Amino acid sequence: MTQNNPFTAQPIESARRALAAKLKAARLDEAELDARILLGAVLGLDLTGLIAQATRPLTAAEASRLVEHAERRIAGEPVARILGTSEFWGLPFRLSEATLVPRPDTETVVELALEILRERPTSHPPRIADIGTGSGAILLALLHDIPDAFGVGTDLSLTALVTARDNANSLGLAGRAAFVACSYAAALSGPFDLIVSNPPYIPSAEIPKLSVEVREHDPHLALDGGNDGYDAYRVLIPQASERLAGGGALVVEAGLGQARNIETLMVGAALSVDRPPKADLAGIPRAVSARKMPP
Repeated sequence: MTQNNPFTAQPIESARRALAAKLKAARLDEAELDARILLGAVLGLDLTGLIAQATRPLTAAEASRLVEHAERRIAGEPVARILGTSEFWGLPFRLSEATLVPRPDTETVVELALEILRERPTSHPPRIADIGTGSGAILLALLHDIPDAFGVGTDLSLTALVTARDNANSLGLAGRAAFVACSYAAALSGPFDLIVSNPPYIPSAEIPKLSVEVREHDPHLALDGGNDGYDAYRVLIPQASERLAGGGALVVEAGLGQARNIETLMVGAALSVDRPPKADLAGIPRAVSARKMPP
């Protein structure tokens, strides 16, 4: 696609249709949407702008960038990776090679965490920890919706923490967020009113079977949950139990079929499972919670 660029001088609408056709031919599931997003990113136009300028021809530079984006998408790179940004909880997040692309399923964790805090509000500004924060998506979504809360995000990756801090700055939340390099919650002392986490939970042997978008482009450190998928939970749940305030809650993301075993680990760490897991839009129990009983 790099020679005899088919998009040069094409009107915007024609280029969009041609790109969608190429993506469909590559058997990409959301070819039409991907084409619109990629073209809009190249041109700096939203949907309204694409429609308003439908007959304007692409410049050679625009056509060249569009070909580059198309080739990367056809090779299996997710749109969010190509653009370097993704939306989560209605907020824009910058990505890096050390961060997962935040997914809609993970918004279930935010939803449950907000429900828990609103049911039992604290007498002080809530203190939140996000274990394995990555891009900071969960933590910053919570801080966005809880204006007086303060949060700490941890991660092993310094690159991820830089990304999360940049996102906090761009969202105007840097004054209420701190980021710490450590393994899970090892460097935290607490007490916290809420601890959240989307830990690695894919069994090691399953990673080669994941889609190319995930296995080739998401960091394995954020995916690999060990032989059975529970290695991270075995570490972070006891750590969270020690660092929660009395009455505080832990909310974690779970993979398919993992919720019950995670609840067992929570009970084993002296936490009380007081509600069923919250399902995502596909009906999968996705957010699992437990509470630390007051002394």
